[in-house]
Amino acid sequence: MRIAFMIIQVIASLVLIVSILLQSGKSAGLSGSIAGGAEQLWGKQKGRGYEDLLSRVTTIGAAAFIICSLILVYLQQ
Repeated sequence: MRIAFMIIQVIASLVLIVSILLQSGKSAGLSGSIAGGAEQLWGKQKGRGYEDLLSRVTTIGAAAFIICSLILVYLQQ
């Protein structure tokens, strides 16, 4: 049982690494930090398709990683 959760955690960590590295940056340097607040206020739409998929994969991978980490700590006791 413990080995299965360890394998799931390794897979989740690899998914997180790949999905985070494939995502594009949210801002472009100093100009992005100045105009970033305005884009959030006036609703610059989140990109559909590829970026949305990567965001969902990252969220699911992070949740799986955290849950497996907690289960492994519980099983270690």
